[in-house]
Amino acid sequence: CFGSHHTSFICPLICTMLAPLLAFTCTSSAPFFGFMGVASALVFANLGAAYGTAKSGVGIMSMGVMHHEAVMKNIIPVVMAGGLCVFWL
Repeated sequence: CFGSHHTSFICPLICTMLAPLLAFTCTSSAPFFGFMGVASALVFANLGAAYGTAKSGVGIMSMGVMHHEAVMKNIIPVVMAGGLCVFWL
């Protein structure tokens, strides 16, 4: 199964368990739907990060008008939304 250097009793057991999975063949449309799932996850994650950045930016601006001394303390949501956007790319 994995080579001749495995002499334990576990290797034949693993090979018999993996045989149905290794013999399974996907349809020709499976890669398309897989990559579309990845693409939609990227798109929705970045849309959510952009929405979060916009909403928290509006909050920071109104905070700056009303309580200008607390602006730097409340900039964390903007940084976190931007980090989410960057790390999903």
